[in-house]
Amino acid sequence: MSRYCQARRFRKASFYVTHKWMAATSAGLAARIVAALREKGHSAYLVGGCVRDELLGIAPKDYDVATSARPDQVVDLFPSADLVGAHFGVVLVRGPDAQVEVATYRSDGSYADGRHPDEVTFETEPRHDAHRRDFTINALFRDPFSGEVLDFTDGQNDLRQGIVRAIGDPRARFDEDHLRMLRAVRFAARFHYRIERATYAAMGELAPLIHRVSPERIRDELLRILTEGNARAGCELLDGCGLLKEILPEVHAFQGVEQPPEFHPEGDVWTHVMLMLEQMGIATPSLALGVLLHDVGKPHTFRIAGRIRFDGHVEVGVEMARVILARLRCSNDLTRQVCELVAHHMRFKDAHRMKPATLKRFLRMDSFHEHLELHRLDCLSSNRRLENYEFAKHQWQSMPEEVLRPPRLLTGADLIAAGYEPGPLFSRILRAVEDAQLDGSISTRGEALQVAASLAPALERNPNS
Repeated sequence: MSRYCQARRFRKASFYVTHKWMAATSAGLAARIVAALREKGHSAYLVGGCVRDELLGIAPKDYDVATSARPDQVVDLFPSADLVGAHFGVVLVRGPDAQVEVATYRSDGSYADGRHPDEVTFETEPRHDAHRRDFTINALFRDPFSGEVLDFTDGQNDLRQGIVRAIGDPRARFDEDHLRMLRAVRFAARFHYRIERATYAAMGELAPLIHRVSPERIRDELLRILTEGNARAGCELLDGCGLLKEILPEVHAFQGVEQPPEFHPEGDVWTHVMLMLEQMGIATPSLALGVLLHDVGKPHTFRIAGRIRFDGHVEVGVEMARVILARLRCSNDLTRQVCELVAHHMRFKDAHRMKPATLKRFLRMDSFHEHLELHRLDCLSSNRRLENYEFAKHQWQSMPEEVLRPPRLLTGADLIAAGYEPGPLFSRILRAVEDAQLDGSISTRGEALQVAASLAPALERNPNS
């Protein structure tokens, strides 16, 4: 089995086994919490996304409990619990292998900051708690023992109809927490649902308010939209209500940017990227962002000179991607990988003509499977020619590790021992020696020292060569 297939199979197997085990332990802990609360005379139910997912036949990622018990009463019952949101009535109860959030039923006052209620009122009935939540499909309560579902907002009907609907007045729900607009898109994309008309209209009216949400929260929702398997629909929903133009104007700018039909018969840059997202499926954050941003430099480099050209769009795109990812507060590692994907996405066309050293350095880039996948999607969403993809994939899968990354013949210590002065020249000599090794023209330390001796004078005379 190839290196690529083994890696993918291992990651998939590990994810599903771990996910199933964690869900099972969370479910057990949640049921024990409900039972313990009820034994003390409190009302308690599973609530929110876990109930929604179970009704859809999906294994929940985690479990939440809602109860009439006040936070102090929950802590009295579970002394090791943490008050993670005492003002909002949220307690985190940990078990040996899982943790569950337990929240007191509440109703909310006004939201001055567009995220948190200024005041909350603890309630004794789940009905009040249901009406302060975001969407009907997330306001369901379930008894973990009898299976009875409490539905105060007609959420089960919306689940059956495939609808994301804000509870009550959608403008009020989005005024309370502006991030809910992105959450509506995420749920619609994830479940292949439609957003109810009044809910979507309110999102269009209030889209500029998204700038009041922290970049980190926007980033997290955006990454979920892009990685959960229906990214094209998510982006089109963002665009349709005006949110895309607010959070990613550089991507909105793809629309109407024509491409040379001989290379891109599918149409403009927007159409091309949407096709890639449609075929991408579930993806890592870096691959998803790489697909979304790989042509981000095209609108800024568009010109017509005999035909449509985008000279320098890769270099421009790398810098634009870096700015966008900084704006979204992405990690250094994620930024580095996405910029690498953007920087190298055009190199596959030259793979057949690369010198052995150049090809090997190309193939051994970090997460090369993501470079391969981006290129495959790029081809399938344009001219559909996969010759370069197949060549690079075959070389990567078939080339032994000792050929792709052979032990170095020379190190900096070897150059010092040979009488060279340490300095910037070292790295250039060592790279040239390694290139000769990767090309197959040398294979011993003695030959490597000869190459270094022959190169050093020329490199000293021409430091910029």
